Amino acid sequence: MQIADILKLALEKNASDIIITWGSKPSLKINGDIYFFENVEVIPKDESKKLALSIMTENQKEMFLKNLELDFSIELKGFSRFRVNAFIQKDGYSLVFRPIKTVVPSFETLHLPEIIKSFIHKKNGLVLITWAVWSGKTTTLTSLLWEINTTMSKHIITVEDPIEFVYDNKKSIIEQREVGTHTLTFDNGLKYALRQAPDVIMIWEMRDLDTFRLALRAAETGNLVFATLHTSWAARTVARIIDMFPGDEKEIVRQQLSESLLWVVWQQLLKTSDEKGRVPATEVLLNTIPVANMIRKNQTHQIPNAMETGKESGMITMKDSLDTLYQKWLISKETYETNLALLDRYN
Repeated sequence: MQIADILKLALEKNASDIIITWGSKPSLKINGDIYFFENVEVIPKDESKKLALSIMTENQKEMFLKNLELDFSIELKGFSRFRVNAFIQKDGYSLVFRPIKTVVPSFETLHLPEIIKSFIHKKNGLVLITWAVWSGKTTTLTSLLWEINTTMSKHIITVEDPIEFVYDNKKSIIEQREVGTHTLTFDNGLKYALRQAPDVIMIWEMRDLDTFRLALRAAETGNLVFATLHTSWAARTVARIIDMFPGDEKEIVRQQLSESLLWVVWQQLLKTSDEKGRVPATEVLLNTIPVANMIRKNQTHQIPNAMETGKESGMITMKDSLDTLYQKWLISKETYETNLALLDRYN
């Protein structure tokens, strides 16, 4: 079976991921569960290398063989685009594909809190969408960007690795830059974005201190900045950002965050009660005056209490989100209780 055939079947099955690895049959991940292809032979090691390299450009092959892993995107014409991660494990080659939606889902179908849509109306500041890979962060950011594009006249610059959803300009101008193809690094892309007259900057992943520094500077100087981050718990995210910086910078960073941070969204995907899809459980932290004071005074441990007392302003705790999803029967009792137990364990 060719890669194209596997990808087409994955789209038919509405798979979230396609895994092709040596020593195993190709498999699909559907609603978080793995399903192996039937009547397909196990992929031998030599064939796995041939498959991996067959979908790369010469430049990508060179980067992959040098770094032993690579993020890139491909297009199956007439069907869909796919985000791809290629890597080497136990001297074999593996590929993980994720379909990129061609139509941006609406906020209503995503079951996102309505407060998130209000983020786009701020003139400047920093919005962070957090949690692990495959938690829906990109989909949420894509929906926000699309909402801006279709309702407002803005100059939007994205820095992505790789480019996923390809936008058509509507009311806004969107310029997409891919790390490694159009700019050398996230840091570089963001540095030069500040000179390109943007209104909105989207950084698909905050990876290092220099990117953080530039993102804060961009938010301070009149840009609305959206970014993703691999952290959990909205309140802890603030503390972890500050902890990343050297001691002599922490006070400055606390001041910058207290003034520039707008919202932190912690989002995780849960299986729906009918087991036919997944739905986001979403925690939302707003940088209110009390929260800003806590950040500035190095009292971030008090932010969870501020979230409990600040619900009228639009704050949502993860427990609140789980309660709402269960009350609407969007998640099962088992999923609800399991995730409540996890919150208690790590709280």
